[in-house]
Amino acid sequence: MNFTGNTKTLLLVHKQMPYQTLETSVNLMLSPQFYTLKREEVPVRYAYQAKAIAPSLFDGLLEIKSGTRYFVSKEENSWLFIAYDIDEIEEFLEKKGIAVDKVDKLFFSEQGIENFDKPIKIGDSEALAVLNGSVVVIPQVALEEESLSQDINHSFTPAKGVTLEGGKSSIFEKKDAYILAAVFSIFALIFFAEGMRYAQENTTEIKEMEALLQSHPSLKSSYTRESIGSKYRSINKKERKKREVINRLSQMIFKGVTLTTFSIDDKEFHAVFDCKNQKVVKKLQDLARQQKFNAIRVPKSNSLKIGAVL
Repeated sequence: MNFTGNTKTLLLVHKQMPYQTLETSVNLMLSPQFYTLKREEVPVRYAYQAKAIAPSLFDGLLEIKSGTRYFVSKEENSWLFIAYDIDEIEEFLEKKGIAVDKVDKLFFSEQGIENFDKPIKIGDSEALAVLNGSVVVIPQVALEEESLSQDINHSFTPAKGVTLEGGKSSIFEKKDAYILAAVFSIFALIFFAEGMRYAQENTTEIKEMEALLQSHPSLKSSYTRESIGSKYRSINKKERKKREVINRLSQMIFKGVTLTTFSIDDKEFHAVFDCKNQKVVKKLQDLARQQKFNAIRVPKSNSLKIGAVL
């Protein structure tokens, strides 16, 4: 049963599902056609420990790809381990008209096993049913027609789900979080270095200004002080522009995008992003245009040069 209070539409994703036209975000429940599962009694206490050993449990059982991810859940006497290919899933959803940013949460049929008291039709010839303690795909001819249920609803929604990478509420995988942390660390170092440089320059110039005013009291007119003050306001304005650029660039980093080089001075900035594929390049180009940045694709690559005059 659904104890989460989540009343979003829950769609069952299977190989024969029809094309979808979505106006609002939905939850998705994957059929076993999109994942491989194992139940094991392992001597671990926490989910992160179970997730760490998950790859070894599927070694030799499936081909490990760059998009392979693992979901774990503690059951009464064992752990449920699910392996899935996020790239394959996202590609399939796109073909069915389901954009990643329309997906709120992703669930697995096995999580809702207690709700499958009746087999669920998927397409014209297959159904989901519980067999030997797991949700599996079986031919409809093996079932009585009257025993088939037509669809699932939001009451099937489990408490724990997966957020698709790149979705509007994305929860990053650890490796993505580390990449972002590294990027923001670079930005922090840039801020620190620039801040120290300007702090030293400001201190020297302030001392020179004070010495000058002491030697020439006539310079203490409001007009002169305003002229000197405008110089420091100009420095602050330049720093604000730099901070604004860095903030806008950080908002353009998403799954499949890696910042490889970055430089900025008082006049302009330049950044190079490596993209996973052409689709990611196109999305990044669109984001750059929205920010009014210049974006030039590096020939024969999926890299993008982005820059602008400050």
